[in-house]
Amino acid sequence: MRGQIAPMRANAPTTTDHLNMTRLINEALAERGYDTLTPVQEAVSDPDLAGRDLLVSAQTGSGKTVGFGLAIAPTLLGEDEEFGPAGLPLALVVAPTRELAMQVKRELIWLFGKTGARLASCVGGMDMRDERRALERGAHIVVGTPGRLRDHIQRGSLDMSELRAIVLDEADEMLDLGFREDLEFMLEEAPEERRILLFSATVPPTIAKLAEQYQNDAARVNTITGATQHADIAYQAIRVAQTDTENAIFNLLRFHDSENAIVFANTRAQVAHLTARLSNRGLNVVSLSGELSQNERTHALQAMRDGRAQVCVATDVAARGIDLPNLDLVIHADLPKNTESLTHRSGRTGRAGRKGISALIVPPRDVKKTERLLGWAKTTAEWTTAPSADDIHAKDEERLLADPVWTEPVTEAQAAFAEKVLAQYGAEAVAAAYLRLFQSRQGAPEDLLPPDTKPERKERKPFGPSKWFALSVGQAEKAEARWLLPLIMRASGVDKADIGAIRVQGAETYLELTEKSADGFLSSLGADGELDEGIKVRALDAAPELGPRPKPERRDGKPGGRDGKPPFNKGPRDRGERKERSDDKPREHGAAKRKFDDKRRAQAEDGATTAYKPRKTSDRKDDDKPRGKPKGEFKPKGEFKPKGEFKPKGDGKKPYKPKGAKPSGDRPAPKGKPAGASKPKPAGKPGAGDTSKSFRKPRASAVKGKQPRGANATPRRKP
Repeated sequence: MRGQIAPMRANAPTTTDHLNMTRLINEALAERGYDTLTPVQEAVSDPDLAGRDLLVSAQTGSGKTVGFGLAIAPTLLGEDEEFGPAGLPLALVVAPTRELAMQVKRELIWLFGKTGARLASCVGGMDMRDERRALERGAHIVVGTPGRLRDHIQRGSLDMSELRAIVLDEADEMLDLGFREDLEFMLEEAPEERRILLFSATVPPTIAKLAEQYQNDAARVNTITGATQHADIAYQAIRVAQTDTENAIFNLLRFHDSENAIVFANTRAQVAHLTARLSNRGLNVVSLSGELSQNERTHALQAMRDGRAQVCVATDVAARGIDLPNLDLVIHADLPKNTESLTHRSGRTGRAGRKGISALIVPPRDVKKTERLLGWAKTTAEWTTAPSADDIHAKDEERLLADPVWTEPVTEAQAAFAEKVLAQYGAEAVAAAYLRLFQSRQGAPEDLLPPDTKPERKERKPFGPSKWFALSVGQAEKAEARWLLPLIMRASGVDKADIGAIRVQGAETYLELTEKSADGFLSSLGADGELDEGIKVRALDAAPELGPRPKPERRDGKPGGRDGKPPFNKGPRDRGERKERSDDKPREHGAAKRKFDDKRRAQAEDGATTAYKPRKTSDRKDDDKPRGKPKGEFKPKGEFKPKGEFKPKGDGKKPYKPKGAKPSGDRPAPKGKPAGASKPKPAGKPGAGDTSKSFRKPRASAVKGKQPRGANATPRRKP
């Protein structure tokens, strides 16, 4: 029955010999150095779970790939040790990204290599024709991404009729990336008798609903506990000043000097900004964000793998599913939005037994938010500060002295040159030169401010000797400094540096200018002293006394406070005489409501109002009866008198007079010139005046020889 999930927990790791695995798979594990299995690998390999659907919670980098390979091996092989000839796929493994899918394929190739398994991949960005040919040749296990797998199923190149197991790796990430419809399509196309294994770092409600809908008698395996979830990851909360976030990130990268490090940001713009700033400081940086093509993304990750790049700046979505070797440092330039994002980000490091550091950059305004985030994630972080310049220099010296170059044997050629250099410069100069060469390859560390340092407010320099002027415009005319300033500069030619305070008052505006520009300002205004039309300027003998800012007027023109409301009075209010409380008791709960007549009658008894008097039947308004008596007999204002006897305009209709008979023959020619005769006639076509010529086109029959017509006509060239 679907939806019944039995919870289970992983035990302590055991050796591979204790598990019910085939000899060839045991040999493959031994060759790869697997003496013991991780908790998730042991849990899913339990013989009691053979043949059952699984919903597995496992930390990113805990060996899930080998784990589900061990889980599906009995289902695919049965009692055999090796696979038979490849035909239709027996297992389908779905991963969210191309990089993760190819990584899964590589892991399964060595795990099932001795059993003769043939694997095929179907991922976005690859040639679909090559994938189709690989499927036609046959494959035991197919690994791919949701979109490309669905395309192959719909095109008929991927037949799922023989499928025995489906594995959804990083299922929560696939749902976050919008692949729910593709996953449901594949699960619907799969046979009824098949295993479904869901692996997810977190189990949100969407994953639980998907498992309940498609899994049968699923066993819930949880290998994540509060004590072991982040056992290989050291969390640090780095307190920095508000303006030192970028400097702190750079110092962290310099201090740890990891082979691979990743810096997370929340937006594409922040990714581009950090990439440029870190590159300018001498670091080899690549970026991953949503606008990159698949080819650009592949080149960036390859640069991280082969050592050409050391730092990757990425967004959450772009970094989903990537696996970088030797990734020891994760820096959160922007705080994660939720605990799931924190888990996925930090899970890029501390993989397969390696230790890693997850550092959160925390400016003062984000301290409380960081504490809540760590509390919800049930994670303890070490609160510290970013490495200082002295700390980084000391670390550089430690790395320099520990360099293996000091212990390597010296060749004869090197010994001869070393003796020559020492003889010419001396040991101290040679050591100093080597130190300078080492430091030149590293960016200089940044000096950081204390974490609690607040941005300093720039003090305004004294304006110096000045003179004041009054402008005949104020708040009554809606005067504002933002449009007065350009007006003053444009009309008088005064520089902005010579303008001091501009104080807008009720009826006037006061302007402060330097003494050296005051005379030129007055002379530029002319004799009338007008700055602009209707704005007069007069010089003041001293600085004006600026009173309090007048209160805004109400809309109705009356003085008042904000929105015309009277100012708040803190004194005692005059409440008047206090009315005695009524002795009326509240109506009992559940009592029947009184009718309207009863209510009015009760009010009349209390003297609250007059008693209700229903109308008489004779006074009711009926459609067939008059509505009461008229107020009085109708009396016209006066006797109606017509203004005069009506007289028609004529004596009635005129008698009919027949018109005269029309004259026979043509009408006489009108007298005078016709209309428009005086206007010049437009020039006609050549030969239009010759009336002997005909304007008709010659008929086809007039042409010598009868010519076919219509569609059978022979096309002719134009003359």
